[in-house]
Order: sequence, then C-alpha cells, then structure tokens
Amino acid sequence: MRFLVVGAGAVGGYFGGRLQEKGEDVTFLVREGRKKQLEKTGLVIESVHGNVTFKPKTILAGEEVEAFDVILLSTKAYHLEGAMEGIKPYVGQETVILPLLNGILHIDRLKETFGEERVIGGLCFIETTLDQTGKVIQTSAKHDLVFGELSSERSVRVLKIEDAFSGSKIEYRLSENINQDLWNKYLFISTMSGITTLMRAPIGPILEQPSGRATISLLIEEIVSLMKRIEAPLPENIETQLLKQIEGLGYSMKSSMQRDMEKLLPVEADHLHGYLLEIAKKEQISVPILEAIYTNLKVYEKDLR
Repeated sequence: MRFLVVGAGAVGGYFGGRLQEKGEDVTFLVREGRKKQLEKTGLVIESVHGNVTFKPKTILAGEEVEAFDVILLSTKAYHLEGAMEGIKPYVGQETVILPLLNGILHIDRLKETFGEERVIGGLCFIETTLDQTGKVIQTSAKHDLVFGELSSERSVRVLKIEDAFSGSKIEYRLSENINQDLWNKYLFISTMSGITTLMRAPIGPILEQPSGRATISLLIEEIVSLMKRIEAPLPENIETQLLKQIEGLGYSMKSSMQRDMEKLLPVEADHLHGYLLEIAKKEQISVPILEAIYTNLKVYEKDLR
C-alpha cells in the first residue's frame, strides 16, 4: 500500500517513520521548511523502542503525484482545514483517510469533505515531541495506534492496513468498536490535558495532593455526564476505570497540550474542551471545573497573540 503521511512531526514522523523502517511505501506531505530540514538531516527518530534515521520521500502541497491508498492524518485540530485542502489532490476513489487527531469533531468534518466511505476511525497513545533540531523524540512505553471501520466491519481495506502495520515496531490494534475507542480516548485526553494545563504540572505532583486527586475525580464526573447526555458509547464504570488509569501513569507524565503550552504553541482548546462546553450549555449542565480549564486555555491563547 502507498501511504501519505500529512506532516513529519512528532506523531506523523514517528508512525510514518516506523512504517518506512519496516519497508512500506511512505511519502510525507510537508511544508517547504521541513522539507529542507529533512533533506539535510534525514528523519531522525530517537525512541525507547529503538532509534532510526533515514531519508524520507517528501512532497509539497500541490505537487502532482498519483492518489494514495491510505492518508495518515495526524495534524493538530487547528490545522485540520488546511490539511484537508492540502490532501484533496491525493484522494482517489479508493483512498482511505485514517485520522489520528484527538477529540471527535474532525470525523464529521472529514466525512463532509471527502465522503463517509473514505473515512475510518483512528487514534494513538504516545508521548512524543520534536526537539529544536527536528528530531522525533519518543519517550513513552506506549506507542499504540488503534484503527477500524466506523461501522465496526472487518473490511478488506482495514485488513490490508493491518497487514501493512504487521512486522513494524508500531503497537497496533484493529478495533471492532472504534467509536467507543474514540470516545474513551476523548474522555482521557480532555481530562489529562485539562488538569495538567490548569495546574501547570505533570500528573504525579497533582495526584500527591488529596485535593488534586479529588479535582480529577470531579472533572471525570463532569465530562462523563456530558458524554452520557448525548449517548456517547462509553463502557460501564468508565469513571473508576479512568481514574485508575490516570493513577497508574508515570509521575512525570505530561499531556501533549501541556508540552505545547510550555513551547508557547497553539492548543486545541475549542476542539476538545470547547465542544464539551457547547454540550453543557445546550443541556444546561453545570461543569465548573471544565469551565475553569477552558478559561485558563483561552487566556493562554489570548496571551499568545
């Protein structure tokens, strides 16, 4: 299969790099500055699962090449519109779009733009960042990629994608209930990013404080109440499961949103927490901790301007 990876950043660079390391046909759609950097240094991955450096195939938006079999979309939500415009020339009749964005809103936008039949569900669990030299630095034990048909069908195309991942260093899973997986991840990431950005701290020091643990528990309750109100497919006892999962994280674990704030980069406040607050407003549900998190993020965004 021919893969187009949108961007060669922390997430796309890692998963696309692991596919190329295995020997799959991978091309990276990048901006001119990143293209020049990659031509000079190669794509460098420094990972707890093994280092690798190679010369990637790259294209710039608008270059004429054939449509791809799979487009791996791993941009931030605030780059989604631009990314969709950039990939339009490379989407053919049989192209599959596999998004790895956080949240849920992007699924509908992709369906509206490219057609429901071209979009499958996907998510990842990984702690990775780009350093100042453009290296992909991956530090977590988890480097998981989960994907599947939104209909839960084990289609020929997702089986082909599974085969492409087979033999790579990616921990992958073909899901039979990707919708539930997406909502579970949304719940986790909105909780984790919300509390760590609000407290400006990794999860360990927050959990050390009795009030910190209590605040996390209340935040989970708020978000779950919103998701259940719109009948999101969450499993039973998700609150207890999620709190236990967070308590099991490493002491120094940070959310990617917190790392972005530390680098003075944009954040996905509206895509993640803002969407939840829209539900709260519509359903008239009080969510004071979520309100505080969103206010903190919007004040940060204003200071960036």
